[in-house]
Amino acid sequence: MAENESLSSIESRHIDYVPEKERHGKVWRQGPFWFLGNFQPFTVAIGFTAPLVGISLKWSILASVLGVLFGTIFMAAHAAQGPQLGLPQMIQSRAQFGYVGVVVPLIASTFTFVAFLVVDTVILKIGLKSLFGWNATGVAVGLMLLTIIIAIYGHDWIHRVFIILFWTSFPFWIITTVGLFSYHVSVPAAGKLGYNLAGFAVMFALAASYNITYAPYVSDYTRYLPKSTKQSSLIWSVFWGGSLSPMWLIPMGSWLAIYLNTADPLRGLHDAGNHAVGGAGTVLIVLSTLALVATMGMGAYSGMLSVVTAMDSFKPVPTGAKTRVVVILLLGIVAGFFGIIFNTASTALYDALTIMLYVLAPWTAINLIDFYAVRHGKFAITDFFTPSGIYGRWGGRGLTAYFVGILVEIPFMYIPSYYSSWGSNQLNGVDISWIIGLFVSGILYFVITRNIDRTAEDAAVARSNESLARGEEVR
Repeated sequence: MAENESLSSIESRHIDYVPEKERHGKVWRQGPFWFLGNFQPFTVAIGFTAPLVGISLKWSILASVLGVLFGTIFMAAHAAQGPQLGLPQMIQSRAQFGYVGVVVPLIASTFTFVAFLVVDTVILKIGLKSLFGWNATGVAVGLMLLTIIIAIYGHDWIHRVFIILFWTSFPFWIITTVGLFSYHVSVPAAGKLGYNLAGFAVMFALAASYNITYAPYVSDYTRYLPKSTKQSSLIWSVFWGGSLSPMWLIPMGSWLAIYLNTADPLRGLHDAGNHAVGGAGTVLIVLSTLALVATMGMGAYSGMLSVVTAMDSFKPVPTGAKTRVVVILLLGIVAGFFGIIFNTASTALYDALTIMLYVLAPWTAINLIDFYAVRHGKFAITDFFTPSGIYGRWGGRGLTAYFVGILVEIPFMYIPSYYSSWGSNQLNGVDISWIIGLFVSGILYFVITRNIDRTAEDAAVARSNESLARGEEVR
């Protein structure tokens, strides 16, 4: 949606290229946008893992800060792809995986989007029922309806809602944070916590995965920026926006779990805010709930883009809002159903983030290596939309690197509820599988793409650029 369109209109594009004449937005807005994306109860809930894995608050803070910084490097690096290519994040992966082969990482990204929607719904329905006695099923249905509406209105409305909620909720988060430190509590179990390598590794991995799992989103929300956008400024804006809020809220969650013995982020925030200033906690719960619903809308929107890309890989999908609306409604129904039937947030949160990390770490490495080190940001945009284009139907190199990355992870994976590997047993429960998969996939992809014949591809890029310069519709 261009800036001169009516505020009541909804976005008309989905996976199609955004021409330069429709580009708009400011780099500085990306910081608050991604800050709010993590500035909600889901982030607080990650900190609850600290006492479960036996580490104290100081070690939880160190592990989560290091993990967030590491994971955000990969997340923020994707930001430059949006204005450079004018395309959603996952359709760009056709360059690495092929027109049809891209369905493989699309399965992983779609799982990520749906999993976040489900876990967010569970967190909110449990918390709001506990605080206000609201019917859990009614809450889940109502929140999913709001999510669907936000996603349907699309890119510009998501940005608007995020900016409004950022400025309105920020003061109440400060009040609540101050309120935490005014508590005087004594929890005997807190004294038994300390340092252990496995627990530290778990917190590091969860914090890193939190922003790595944002990687399939990022370009979706930077693709309307002008192509002339300075890459370094954009990357830094996304990096600090995406990292500062989880470095604030994950330790807050650990504090709540260790010193207040709470397993409900909404209850903990409510009590801490009201303890500082009467009513502040209640207001924060309302605003943070809306922030999480806005983030769910972002997830439903990006999930729609992944599903449409997969559909388009088998049969061309028409442009326009109709397809977007139908797919978003279907995603909302599926996620809402599972959000209603699941009732345990902590286990679902840990398992979902762990599995997301396994399947997305190899993808993000391949995608970034391709953009920065192999093709150096030069792509034939028009060829993304044809199976006979320069990227072919199946990208053998990308698929090989991806599956090898997954395979080398398996001997080192650790999902407490389901699977304990040989490697994790040797390392006393430390899970390094995702780090191995990330580096193996990235390095392998770089090695096997070094002999790509750039002559034909450069000619395709030139033809694409000429077509774009003539203003031809790209679909």
